[in-house]
Amino acid sequence: MSRYTGPKFKLSRRLGISLSGTGKELKRAFPPGQHGPGQRKKMSGYGIQLQEKQKLRHMYGVNEKQFRNLFDKASKLKGIAGENFMALLESRLDNLVYRLGFANSRAGARQLVSHGHVTVNGKKVDIASYTVSTGDVIGLRERSRALKSIKEALGGRNFLPNYLEFNDAAVEGKYVRLPERAELPQEIDEKQIVEFYSR
Repeated sequence: MSRYTGPKFKLSRRLGISLSGTGKELKRAFPPGQHGPGQRKKMSGYGIQLQEKQKLRHMYGVNEKQFRNLFDKASKLKGIAGENFMALLESRLDNLVYRLGFANSRAGARQLVSHGHVTVNGKKVDIASYTVSTGDVIGLRERSRALKSIKEALGGRNFLPNYLEFNDAAVEGKYVRLPERAELPQEIDEKQIVEFYSR
């Protein structure tokens, strides 16, 4: 299954969360469509599990096959499968580029990575799904630091997670540690996703 490229606002309203993180999509607090306000009053257990999976998948912009493979990988790690899974999603290079403020959205961060603007430990990495290890340093290629879009994104950054450090002088960030569950999206119920894949 390919990555979703349709209207993001409609998708956000259907899932009931802000996929951009700005909250602009949820000015209308009901699903899209002619019968939006009154539809789907009650959802089955399976429907709830599926919706939680889709929320997380669309939030990180991952296609179905990648999402399932990452879940299988998380299930084999020690600890709680759902929390491991969310930590692995958070460790993706495109997500960390977004968290560091090099881009205003995960889609923009994915584009920066795939166009070869991003480095990990000084080496160019153009794979958005690359898993960053703790201690790795994420930076920009010398010629990319002057890009207008990157400067604007860094100028507008108002939050940096505690599991990241940023060096303003070198314009690079360090992935200090794995994030704790409390630092990850609270609107996601990862237990429902574990149950979905455990059927």
